[in-house]
Amino acid sequence: MRCAIAAKQRARLCDNLMPLRYVIDKERRLVISTARDRVTFAEIKAHQDQLLQDSEFDPEFNQLIDTTAVTVLDVSVEEAKTLARRRMFSQTSRRAFLAVSPSIFGMGRLMEVYHHEQSQIYVFYDLRSALKWLGVEALT
Repeated sequence: MRCAIAAKQRARLCDNLMPLRYVIDKERRLVISTARDRVTFAEIKAHQDQLLQDSEFDPEFNQLIDTTAVTVLDVSVEEAKTLARRRMFSQTSRRAFLAVSPSIFGMGRLMEVYHHEQSQIYVFYDLRSALKWLGVEALT
């Protein structure tokens, strides 16, 4: 889904339409990806593609993937493997997958298993633990 509107309005309106968005925090060397509602394989792949094309993106950064507002993760096991195997971040990058739903947490663990050689990824139930592992004190 692409918003075909003026650039000034795009970010604000797309945030309301898209189930996935990200912010690149250069100071913390952190990509914060957030997801909400129903999320599909195609939407996650498009999110990854957009991030890779962003001139601000640095594969050496760490990432927080916040899925706490996701109600349905519409991704098959094979699709999860495909997403996990994409090379986006460096081997030294840390990626924290935050989930509160047991089923989404389980999918995160599956992605962790298939992703182990590309960068460090761990799944967390709570934000404090995820941020601590990423070396970030708090999000403001």
